[in-house]
Amino acid sequence: MTRAVVVIPARYASGRFPGKALVLVAGKPLIQRTWERARELTTVERIVVATDDERIARAVAGFGGTAVMTATDLASGTDRVAEAVRKLSVDLPIELVVNLQGDEPVFDVEAVDRLVRVMAEDAGIQMGTLAHPIGDSDEHLNPNAVKVVVDQAGYALYFSRAPIPFARRPGLVTPLRHPGIYVFREEFLQRFATLRPTPLEQTETLEQLRALEHGVRIRVLLSPRASIGVDTPQDLAHLEAYLAAHDGVAASGRRPPR
Repeated sequence: MTRAVVVIPARYASGRFPGKALVLVAGKPLIQRTWERARELTTVERIVVATDDERIARAVAGFGGTAVMTATDLASGTDRVAEAVRKLSVDLPIELVVNLQGDEPVFDVEAVDRLVRVMAEDAGIQMGTLAHPIGDSDEHLNPNAVKVVVDQAGYALYFSRAPIPFARRPGLVTPLRHPGIYVFREEFLQRFATLRPTPLEQTETLEQLRALEHGVRIRVLLSPRASIGVDTPQDLAHLEAYLAAHDGVAASGRRPPR
């Protein structure tokens, strides 16, 4: 059996939404809701949160999770995941690493499990991710919603904050949103972390472009389920409405602890 682990990168100093990992969503910290969702995965052996902040580490311990402390000066969430995996691999052989974003707690569990299985069966895939159809034009235009276009074999051609593809001839292609979910082969993850940031990556502030710019193909599996990301405080209402409708969870306070 392929050894797979989940690592959830979480930092307090988010540029657009400081402290969002600890913001209360229907009575629980956002990071806890993502961790609880991750526990539904059937293909992984362990779940950890990678953070550089003691407040997040304490919160994770408080709800029964495990936090791995990482450096504060890392360029991206994936670099944080790579450092955590280096520490974990001392005691646990790891083949696949599931990188879940701590601000997307309603991701498609079945799709992530399916991606892990696809990569376990095909050692040639170094990196994989998910995409789902975009629901409306506002989402397509929103720069916080990352878009992806794929080739006929299911590999990413490009990721962008821009509304790609431009529909000069509408109706031929369904626009796809890319949630911040990746599965890495462990050895590639460590190599990725040593690669210098690339021009397109820095221009769009999308770390997955580093892989494409270095010639690494990214397998994309399609999911019918939309994921809800919390990029700004305004996104919380959308997430709480979803939870109330699907899980019967009532909304609660939103301010993170100091």
